[in-house]
Parts: sequence; structure tokens; C-alpha cells
Amino acid sequence: MADKPHLNIVFIGHVDHGKSTTVGRLMLETGHIPEHLIENLKEEAEEKGKGGFEFAYVMDNLKEERERGVTIDIAHKEFDTDNYYFTVIDAPGHRDFVKNMITGTSQADAAVLVVDAKDGVMAQTKEHMFLARTLGVGQMIIAVNKMDAVNYDQGRFDDVVKEISKLAQTVGFKPDEVPFVPISALTGDNVAEPNDDLGFADMTLLDALNGLQEPEKPVDKPLRIPIQDVYSITGIGTVPVGRIETGVLKLNDGIVFQPSDSSGEVKSIEMHHEEHESAEPGDNIGFNVRGVGKDDIRRGDVAGHPDNPPSVAKTFKAQVAVLQHPSVIAEGYTPVFHIHTSQVACMFEELVSKLDPKTGEPQEESPDYLKTGDIGIVKIRPTRPISLENSKENPHMSRFAVRDMGQTVAAGLCLEIEPR
Repeated sequence: MADKPHLNIVFIGHVDHGKSTTVGRLMLETGHIPEHLIENLKEEAEEKGKGGFEFAYVMDNLKEERERGVTIDIAHKEFDTDNYYFTVIDAPGHRDFVKNMITGTSQADAAVLVVDAKDGVMAQTKEHMFLARTLGVGQMIIAVNKMDAVNYDQGRFDDVVKEISKLAQTVGFKPDEVPFVPISALTGDNVAEPNDDLGFADMTLLDALNGLQEPEKPVDKPLRIPIQDVYSITGIGTVPVGRIETGVLKLNDGIVFQPSDSSGEVKSIEMHHEEHESAEPGDNIGFNVRGVGKDDIRRGDVAGHPDNPPSVAKTFKAQVAVLQHPSVIAEGYTPVFHIHTSQVACMFEELVSKLDPKTGEPQEESPDYLKTGDIGIVKIRPTRPISLENSKENPHMSRFAVRDMGQTVAAGLCLEIEPR
């Protein structure tokens, strides 16, 4: 597997449109789940009165998820195709789990948006598509699922494609670059093998996955590792864990953590329980740092090289899209910002302008408020210093989501920074 290029892929879409079932089916068809396991799960699903959920069970391996029939946490699953080795980030569609979805999607190279042929575009179809875009997922495949439920009707498929193409365009995907694939995940139609009932399909879902582009690794950018956790391991010392966003980390490198402002030296780099001499973008690593105590650094810090340390913002200017807000966003509003691995309360200090959501041109200077569907340029003041970069220099470190009242209210990217 390891000799093929690796892609992180996230499955997104409205709740119950069949994300988990699609992933389960893909894993079965690519030989990553034995047939008998599906049989056992099928019996278990039927006993619980959840017939048809057997594939979803492959992903939802938490007991509570099985009883409720919903996806709660992000399950990591892997499969490979002729061209790629994929890690699936199975993102929950449920509203209260969008927080996990954000952390999931911000790591993804590509997304599969699963849409129910019967329902078509729903509220969360839009939200997830928009989030994927704002969080920097550059490639998308649209799987129009449950074609069996609409009797494999090409007319219905075409209608859904039209509806989603419109949406894709407003969000900034070019519809002619987005493959639309009719499937039925439950029966397996057109997932890995073409199907006579879906003779109008251009390709199978597997073909579409094989056709994704491998993203370039930003190895030439400065090193940035957002820290997910910090461990203290007996006999080794302090071990921060995180995924390299940009740059390259090597043994014996000097390293600095911001905004904690601690520094040390890299003594070992471990990935998948093996020691490595170096690590690059996309690698999830643990690395032992000499000269730094467990309490000197924390989740949300960013590691970089001392000659080009991670920038720390006192305030920053950002482009923000309001996804859903029960009232309006005005100056002084202070929700929680999720920026890579950090969660910090930040204040909307100034609403600079409101943009036309279709063209991105300024529509109104100094608006009084921003409401659902608006895109604006704003000045943000974090309640404590945070490490992030502007999107021109390092798009990988510029994105964030804004959460309040248990939902994602906005998402955006940092345009410029006032350093602390």
C-alpha cells in the first residue's frame, strides 16, 4: 500500500444520505473487509431493527452509534485503489457533531459529497459543500446515492446534477471539473462495477476516486506543525504529536513553539510506531523534543524552525462566510474560533466590508451586521495570542471555523496579521 501516493478523503453530506454505507461498500469492493464480516453485521443490524445498516456498521464501530444509527466521531479507515492509498475521514453529518467534521475536513485532500437522489440538495448539503471549500478542500466528487430508490431514473439524476452544479458554482468549484456519479451504495450499483440499470453513468465511483489529482506537498514552505497533543513518556521525555501542514522536519532540528514561545531540539521522529529521519506534509508524527517540558507547550501551539518561526497574531483581518446564524453577527460578538488544532474565543472587532457572494467584489463598506449567507471582510481580536498565517503565504495555516451555540456559524481564512 505504502508505495502508492496517499490521499486523505472525507465523505460529507446531509445526515442519512448514505455516507457511511458508501464507505462500507467501497471497503468491501476493494477487498478491505471480508464478506463474512458484512454477513455478521447484517444479522446484528436486522436484530436491532436496522436492516440495511450493515455497511454503515463498518464505520460506526462505537456501540452507541449502532443503537442510534448515526455517526459520532471520525472513524479512520483505509483502502486502496489502482492509483491511490486512501485514508477515509468519515465525517458526521449530524449538526451537533460538526465540530468533529471541521477537524476532519481541514485535513482532507478531496471530498466525496453524498446526496440522496430522492431528497436532492438539503440544508447540510450546502453547508458541507461550502465548508469543504472554505476549509481548502480543492477536489470534490459528487455521489448521487440511492438511485435504486428512484428506479434508476436518469431524469431525476439530471435534475439533481443541475441543482448541485448551481450550488458548486456559487461555492467556487467548477462544475465541469466535478465528476457526478450515480450510485446505490446499499446494492453496490456503480460503486466499483458498472451497472446496466445505470447505463447513463460516465464512470463508477472507484473510477472517480482513481481520477483524483495528487496534491502537491508544500515542502518548500516554512515548517508548520499544529500540535494536537503533548505527552510525557517515561524514559523518552516530552513528545508533541501533530500533523505536518507545510515544510520538512529533520532529526536534530532546532524547533520553536508559538504562541507558547518555548524552544528545543528534535531528538526523534516517530510515525506509525517506526522511527524516521525526517517527516513531511501530511505525516502524522510524534517527535521527542529535548529542552521542552510537557507543561511548556499545549494543544493549539504551532511548531516551526527558529529561523522562520510561526507567526503569532494580536489581531487579524479575515474573509468570513456566515453559514448559519440565528440572528446577526455585529461588532463585539465573541464566539469560539477553531484554527487548526486551537480553540480560542475571538472578538469581531470591526466589520470592514460586505462582499457580493457570487463575485467577491465589495458590496457595502462598514456594514452594521453580517447575517446568514453573507460574506464579509472583518477584523478579529483573539482573547489570547494565536498562531496562524495569512492565506497568501500559507493557505494551509490560514483557515478557521467559527462555532457558537453548538453549531458552525461561520468559516473563513486569514488575509493579514497584526503580529503581537
